[in-house]
Amino acid sequence: MAKLIAKSFATTRSISTSTHLSQRLNQTENEIVNMFRLPNASDQTHSFPMSRNMPRKDPSVRTLDDRFTKILKIFKWGPDAEKALEVLKLRVDHRLVLAVLKIDVEAVVKVKFFKWASKRRNFQHNSTTYMALIRCLDEAGMVGEMWKTIQEMVRSVRVIDPAELSEIMRILGRAKMVDKAVSVFYQIKGHKCLPTAHSYNSLILMLMQEGHQEKVHELYNEMCNESNCSPDTVTYSALISAFGKLGRDDSAIRLFDEMKDNGLHPTAKIYTTLLAIFFKLGKVEKALSLVQEMKENGCPPTVYTYTELIKGLGKAGRVEDAYAIYKNMLKEGCKPDVVLMNNLINILGKEGRIETAIKLFDEMDILRCTPNVVTYNTIIKALFDSKAPAGVAASWFEKMKVNGVIPSSFTYSIMIDGFCKTNRVEKALLLLEEMDEKGFPPCPAAYCSLINSLGKAKRYEAANELFQELKENCGRASARVYAVMIKHLGKCGRLDEALDLFHEMKKLGCNPDIYTYNALMSGMVRAGMIDEAFTLLKTMGERGCVADINSQNIILNGLARAGGPTRALEMFSKMKHSKIQPDAVSYNTILGCLSRAGLLEEAAKLMKEMTSKGFQYDLITYSSILEAVGKVDEVHTTSLKGSGNMLSKIQWHGICPDRQPSNLSIRSKPER
Repeated sequence: MAKLIAKSFATTRSISTSTHLSQRLNQTENEIVNMFRLPNASDQTHSFPMSRNMPRKDPSVRTLDDRFTKILKIFKWGPDAEKALEVLKLRVDHRLVLAVLKIDVEAVVKVKFFKWASKRRNFQHNSTTYMALIRCLDEAGMVGEMWKTIQEMVRSVRVIDPAELSEIMRILGRAKMVDKAVSVFYQIKGHKCLPTAHSYNSLILMLMQEGHQEKVHELYNEMCNESNCSPDTVTYSALISAFGKLGRDDSAIRLFDEMKDNGLHPTAKIYTTLLAIFFKLGKVEKALSLVQEMKENGCPPTVYTYTELIKGLGKAGRVEDAYAIYKNMLKEGCKPDVVLMNNLINILGKEGRIETAIKLFDEMDILRCTPNVVTYNTIIKALFDSKAPAGVAASWFEKMKVNGVIPSSFTYSIMIDGFCKTNRVEKALLLLEEMDEKGFPPCPAAYCSLINSLGKAKRYEAANELFQELKENCGRASARVYAVMIKHLGKCGRLDEALDLFHEMKKLGCNPDIYTYNALMSGMVRAGMIDEAFTLLKTMGERGCVADINSQNIILNGLARAGGPTRALEMFSKMKHSKIQPDAVSYNTILGCLSRAGLLEEAAKLMKEMTSKGFQYDLITYSSILEAVGKVDEVHTTSLKGSGNMLSKIQWHGICPDRQPSNLSIRSKPER
């Protein structure tokens, strides 16, 4: 029946522009009363029951029945609705306003009513009615009108409750109006409200959520200076989390100790945050003792705690301990989630324990923990990294699709990179096409893998074609892709094109990184442009790009091959007295340089020094020392006497082969 009445009124309203029905606007008060007449007692019992939560004699109870709701829904808010309200003789007070704001009508209607009510004689909105409207506007997403209402409330209301202040902070936080929230907080705090710890916490949590961690400590200091509130567990939790994200680990640890000194009990979230900090600082034993402290204090570790614990142990190389933690967790009845399982599978995969990782994957079904795209990506990458047959990885790619898990852009990138590293470039190209067909945006990492593989195969034109395609689709390529192209252009002697790309990327605002500089320097060294490469090494430092050991070795190799060993030895000596210490490649480069110069004694001394530094001899080391007395191939064909003379020279300098020279494995002769 109610639906028929509503339909009747809706129909009447929709054609009210006709000449006959437009006369409705001039109806007398008696006619309006007849339209919305109050039913008799028996009718009221059946059609318009009064709320049991309201007193029967309260005159504002009538505002909650269907009659007034229909007026608002039909007439919205305007002259008609105002007239009807006057005819029904409903008194405008705070209860009426709150009741109207609860009615299921458009927020615009509520705003108009709210403003109309504010102009009524002997009526003034209070903080309760303002908050009711603010909530309505928040739910409706009318951010602009909501902000105006908050401003009006701050100006008009004399006293605002701390709980209302807290709610305003949360609402403005959801609306991403951080600066406005801070401004309102201090306006209200100064004149209308004494904030409680809860009020401060609301602002602190909002600032944390929006990434304004630096402001949190300032609020904490204010709280400590307030007479009516002190930091509580929520405050400390937010502060410790903020300091952890800012990298201020010592401050986070200090606050953790402070809260315990103040008699507060850390929550599982606080313990978990500290756990991550200790692992980051390399304090593994301290992290493990923290977990024990949790349990002793009756704070059982959560799945998030166990996730952080397993992650930390994995990064510390304690893979077996991480796996044992997982097993103990199950015994204690804590159910793992997909994030924990993904982390543990990743740790096992990086360690090369593929069988255990796959076993863990199979356990997920028993634990009712559904694998997601990250799970499959982790397994596939681990398979490729462990040199498993590409077909096995491909079968997992198909398996995920069969199980309803949609591959992501990163999945395709892993597959393409894996196929490229196993010399299946054509399959990788097909996957790139499949990515495009499925609507994925161009993936620079996938293009980088393909361009690198094509460059290694000396298919430079195909590599350049993909490079141009990436630039067309993305507007520009990443610094890493530029580095790969520059590297291969340098290798094939097209240094001019490599230099053009280097200047192009800078012009496009793509700052060269360490890989780009190293690639270009390597090309210059190949072209015999040693001085130019050395100048570029200095330039990169001036531009804030710190050289690494590869940068130094590229220049060292160029100097070693450009002429005599003097300049190379000079640079090598400087490296030994710098932050970037020589590595095995550095030693082998100088060893080769000395060998080519026929400086056998110096080479032998360098090999001893190499051993004392903990570097193992390899094929390059052995080849270099043999080059000083003859080619490696000549070792196999020379006479026994010649071979004996050569080997005796090496042995005289303290170096002796483990086996025959063809094994290319030598060790330092033990001291007698």
